[in-house]
Amino acid sequence: MRMGKHLFPVRSKVRDKGCLPDIRRSLFLMIRSSIQEEATMHFTSGINRPPYEGNSGFLQLTSGCSHNGCYFCSYYKTDRFKRSPMEEIEADIKEIPKYFGAPKRIFLQSADAFSADYDVLMKTAELLHRYVPSVETIGGYARIDNFVDKTEEQLRNMKDAGFADPYIGVESGDDHLLKFMHKGYDRATAREQLEKLDRAGFSYVVNWINGLGGKGYGLKHALDTASLYDGIHPSMIDISSLVLIPKTGLWNLARAGKYEEAGEVERLQEMQEFLKALTNDTIFQSSHISVPFHVRTEIPAHKQELIDGIQDIIDNQGEEVLRRFRTEYASQGYRAPGEY
Repeated sequence: MRMGKHLFPVRSKVRDKGCLPDIRRSLFLMIRSSIQEEATMHFTSGINRPPYEGNSGFLQLTSGCSHNGCYFCSYYKTDRFKRSPMEEIEADIKEIPKYFGAPKRIFLQSADAFSADYDVLMKTAELLHRYVPSVETIGGYARIDNFVDKTEEQLRNMKDAGFADPYIGVESGDDHLLKFMHKGYDRATAREQLEKLDRAGFSYVVNWINGLGGKGYGLKHALDTASLYDGIHPSMIDISSLVLIPKTGLWNLARAGKYEEAGEVERLQEMQEFLKALTNDTIFQSSHISVPFHVRTEIPAHKQELIDGIQDIIDNQGEEVLRRFRTEYASQGYRAPGEY
């Protein structure tokens, strides 16, 4: 299938689906409302997921974020991090068929459910397979440092128990940016943990935040992240594009004149350089509303077509149209801290 059938400038698509964030939120509120009314499942921090996890069932092992310090993030600011007791986890697992039917995949909730202890994760897998036999794989959001305390042998055991493709928020391979954004780890730690996952045969998804470095920093951010991913084997590289969210640390810096956003064309050119530098044989995906096109395709097979497609967006839409997309649509899916 040619790339042209994969790459969608989303001015038209988002105009048709511009309420997607609100629809997702409404569906979540419906689920949460029904769950809370009967007080049978626990989603303390709400339900958050990547767009492609829409058919998954959900389960809470932890709530909040174990780090909760990233300068660009607005989530979990009103939620104190805590770990769910096993009795609560087991009770929630028994309720999964009632609310989610017979899901093949469970997407664990909170910012980094993989911060749970190894024994808790393994017991959770055992209970899921016992009470929800349809479940084949278990994922969730994760931080790089969630894997520091887990050995290769433990990761192999987790893989065998069904854990697969956690969404790891690496964000950048640039040490300056990782420190500036208060990520809580450095490039060397990220590389070490990703290589450990590879050695264990544990499949995983990594991400990249386009435009994170701000105006004039895109090329270094792109090249440093591509080189971090060089030689590792993620099942997918998923991208989003930075949105300045009111009341976050980064938003405050921008208001103080200490950070300047990258322009829309600059971001797309940064994305082209990121793609050119990537050496991975994997899936490249953009399904997030913050990016002005949707794509899911194989690289390197379709890399050049993707780069050319991005150039078409730059040439045919330009800065003004792309910026209006971000202002009118991309910010809809975000909240300021405390606005839940």
